[in-house]
Amino acid sequence: MKRPTIAVLLASTLLLAGCGAQVEGDGAAASTVTVKRCGEDVQYTTPRRAIVYEGGSADKMFALGLTQHVHGYVMPPANPSVEESPWAAEYAKVTFLSDDLLNRELVVDAKADFVVAGWRSGFSDQRGITPEILDGLKIQSFMHSESCFNYPGYPERVAPFEALYTDLERLGQIFGVEAKAQELIADYRKRVEAVQAQAPKGDPTPVFLYDSGTDKPFTAGSQVPPTDIIRFAGGRNVFGDLDARWGEVTWEAVVEAKPEVIVILDYGDKPAAEKIKFLKEFPTTSKLPAVVNDRFYVLDYNEGISGPRNIDGLEGFAKYLRELET
Repeated sequence: MKRPTIAVLLASTLLLAGCGAQVEGDGAAASTVTVKRCGEDVQYTTPRRAIVYEGGSADKMFALGLTQHVHGYVMPPANPSVEESPWAAEYAKVTFLSDDLLNRELVVDAKADFVVAGWRSGFSDQRGITPEILDGLKIQSFMHSESCFNYPGYPERVAPFEALYTDLERLGQIFGVEAKAQELIADYRKRVEAVQAQAPKGDPTPVFLYDSGTDKPFTAGSQVPPTDIIRFAGGRNVFGDLDARWGEVTWEAVVEAKPEVIVILDYGDKPAAEKIKFLKEFPTTSKLPAVVNDRFYVLDYNEGISGPRNIDGLEGFAKYLRELET
């Protein structure tokens, strides 16, 4: 099918704007557009009944003003309460579907026509819900670009913050809200630039992100937002050369890195206070510079996964680093 003409797209966009883009029965003609899903060109028809997995997916849709295209959300226990979200009012307008992992039965039962999630953080070979499987069921899907670097067949490597902007741009194309997407991206870039302009001078502060784990620590690699948060704020992720999203390292490597600040990723089901207590009491980490000097920064879970709240996380951590200098 040919790409719609500019006139058709414009007419569709105006119609959606005028009628509030109702999810069902709004009478608006759906438009079709080709947009990349990771490295693959995919043809999308304007979704009416989307399911979003985790806060980052929901936040992207809500920030773009697409609440009425969202049927419901799946929110595993790691996610903080949606009542704490800047978009709490939008969550209240859609259906809570599950606090479990994303699965095919849930998507089919909900009569979804679009699913937003990450590769291996939502979509999963093991659980039998992949974009390819959904394609076969005539259900459209969209993957977070930061999760695409090892997507089989169609990998795509994008720096984490650029991946956020890419997702907003692509979702904007799919739903015909390109102007809103560009407005958001410009605002986010401006906020990031303001942080970089104020970053402490000199050598970057070595920072260790502690996600979880006692036998071995689980941390952030090069492909996830915390690495960009740390870098733009004036720090250096001591495991920023780990070619992964998240991964295990050794406590010996943490000790050798001598982090001066530790970022704690705060889960809904794994509170930061418990992790800090462990690091202070664990003999291997109790003498780390960051622990001795009590330099812990708590990063909200939804500030650490791909989504608009990455910018909030950056601004908060940057302020913390600047205050260490005073």
